[in-house]
Amino acid sequence: MVSLHLLSLLINLLKVGAYNIVSSSPLRLGIAGLGTVGAGVVRLLCEHADLLKTRTGRLLQVVAVSARDRTRDRGIDVTGLQWYDNALDLVQDSNVDVIVELIGGAEGVARTLVEKALKAGKPVVTANKALIALHGYELAMLSADYQVPLLFEAAVAGGIPAIKTVREGLAADRLLRIGGILNGTCNHILTVMRKTGQEFSTVLKEAQDLGYAEADPSTDIDGLDAAHKLTILAGLAFGRPVAFDSVYVEGIRHIAAQDHIFAQHLGYRIKLLGLARKTQNGLQAHVIPCLIPQYAPLAQVDGVFNAVIAEGEFVGRIMIEGRGAGAGPTASAVTADLVDIARGHAMTLWGVQSEVPEPVRACPISTGEAAFYLRLQVEDRPGVIADITAVLRDYGISLQSMLQYPAEKETLSSAESYASSYVPLVLMTHHLTSESAMQAAVAQIGALRVVTDTPVMIRIETP
Repeated sequence: MVSLHLLSLLINLLKVGAYNIVSSSPLRLGIAGLGTVGAGVVRLLCEHADLLKTRTGRLLQVVAVSARDRTRDRGIDVTGLQWYDNALDLVQDSNVDVIVELIGGAEGVARTLVEKALKAGKPVVTANKALIALHGYELAMLSADYQVPLLFEAAVAGGIPAIKTVREGLAADRLLRIGGILNGTCNHILTVMRKTGQEFSTVLKEAQDLGYAEADPSTDIDGLDAAHKLTILAGLAFGRPVAFDSVYVEGIRHIAAQDHIFAQHLGYRIKLLGLARKTQNGLQAHVIPCLIPQYAPLAQVDGVFNAVIAEGEFVGRIMIEGRGAGAGPTASAVTADLVDIARGHAMTLWGVQSEVPEPVRACPISTGEAAFYLRLQVEDRPGVIADITAVLRDYGISLQSMLQYPAEKETLSSAESYASSYVPLVLMTHHLTSESAMQAAVAQIGALRVVTDTPVMIRIETP
């Protein structure tokens, strides 16, 4: 006769799903997408097969794959694997236990594959940041309804265990803010601009030649890639999905070589940061170029590296750093999720055990306050500064400092040289400047006849 206690235990096991029951049988994988990351995952699983079996007690075995071109040489042996031209056929294969989605994109086959796999009761591992950022709420509902895990460690910061850190390592704390340097392409471009004095367009072309930037780099340099990652991190940090379209996004196209030179003179470096924090007005979430103090740990993160910072009530501030992209780091993150599934571990999508919470919208950036760096190109004649400060006065903006740089080439180093009748003027505001007031003032200043080029405004952060 079964005791009530044992019966209750069995019922609870059924509720959490069979994927939490550890098995010694092979975990059979179907991989959709054999690009750089997909091929890297296959290679890692092959080369570390014994190590992974030791750590999980199970063989992690690729049994089926799907990709568009069967003839392409990917540097991996797919002999003996079931090949599907249509990735959706992986879901119907009874020999596949787990779907690994490495196709990419928020819509189309990738989204349909993940949805069908969850509905079929098959766990999913993905590196698809856009899919989670834009459709995380709907996918969390499916994951909860069908009691199937959806894991996505590789979607944020490549090989850095950012998601595990937030969702598991910091589970006992209440987080106050999350973010960091979330795009290696932008960080590389800004680093080279600072070190060489080259302009943005030149460095971008070199980055494309080196393979650090795509032929169409807009997703990276316009901040969308970082915004996808920030949306995911913020949802995990604060326990509910964040509406992607509410995140303010600004790229780095307008940053000039001279901004790096002036920033360095002032004791700062320029980084593209994605930051989310709780405020009295609600959730702030934005991706923006920032001036950060040269002594700040994030200021030391250069090149293609990423860094994630988190701040909690008890833990204080932490930072983790590493390569944010590439076959090796991303394959390692994908496999870490597969290890969790093999061990019978599965977290809810947003790290909360209650019903999937409704998405929260971030506050408009205009509701915030910050300090600002403002660079103007102005006519070199009396009365110019008076005209500009009059506008700032009318909007209640207090200046912390004002620097007028000579136009001589030797003073500006390799920055863009100016005609003798124009000079760069750099203004630094007080740290409690209203964002809305600053935006309005800059628009009016840009319309002044004495201002000869579009003003460049960069926010100042102390991460």
